[in-house]
Amino acid sequence: MRIGVFFPTKEFRTLDETVERLVATAARGFSSLWLPQSSGFDALTVLALTGRETSEVELGTSVIPTYPRHPLALAAQALTANAASDGRLLLGLGLSHKMAIEGAYGLSYDRPARHMREYLDAFMPLMRDRTVDVQGETITARGRLTLPDAPTPTVLLAALQPRMLALAGGVADGMITWCTGPVVLEQQIVPQLTAAASAAGRVPPRVVVALPVIVTDDEADGRVKAGEQLAGYGDIPVYRAVLDQEGVAGPADVSVVGDEQAVTAQLTRLAGIGATDFVAIPTGTDDDRARTLEHLASLDVPASSEGS
Repeated sequence: MRIGVFFPTKEFRTLDETVERLVATAARGFSSLWLPQSSGFDALTVLALTGRETSEVELGTSVIPTYPRHPLALAAQALTANAASDGRLLLGLGLSHKMAIEGAYGLSYDRPARHMREYLDAFMPLMRDRTVDVQGETITARGRLTLPDAPTPTVLLAALQPRMLALAGGVADGMITWCTGPVVLEQQIVPQLTAAASAAGRVPPRVVVALPVIVTDDEADGRVKAGEQLAGYGDIPVYRAVLDQEGVAGPADVSVVGDEQAVTAQLTRLAGIGATDFVAIPTGTDDDRARTLEHLASLDVPASSEGS
């Protein structure tokens, strides 16, 4: 199982600092580096810059909301960033949430699964063929891109519910989860995703699991810190639903917490369920995060025989 690191952009004060931190972390041997698209620096721009300073590490977005970016515009930006990083971009896309889309952008969040289906109907042809001509209920896209040296990135969806998992496996290259524990992954998410990919005749999908991690000798204190990192997520309906299915009180209960042996065991379990990638969000104090990164950089967690 590949192990990557997620960087909340609010931690960085300058663009140079952001790129320097990513490059330094890549040098420790992690398989991937991830940025959100939030209120900080533009994720794809930062990853394009990081791609020029690194040679092997994959560079991921987790995730770019689709509503504010037309497929033609995002396709050109994503292909450019992938060219800048020699084909190492993992393009994570997502719906975001009703409050953000309607509140910040003034856009309708009506029937979000339909929106994503129509978005991919326009976006994926641009990834494959650099041309599109579609008209849906919510998205119209007609045009051609000229980027001859830009390889096609891996496209991943933030997916938890059946219709989104069907798109992630059947149309995209896999999915990314958040605030999701091993029970729901094993019983619901991985089987539905892999079944959709198989039915569509596609290769086994990427299964990217993102969670806070803290290597600590005091698990109870570690879970308090993880809960602080995830404050508010348990109140968002889509995450509340999977936490209830998991049978836990809040996001801290699905975080990866414990000493080195315990963290290794939790990651090994995720790999056995079918996670192809684990994205760590180091949390806690500076010392906690240093210990966590040191341990994660030393790990070699075997992938499931069914994983890719």
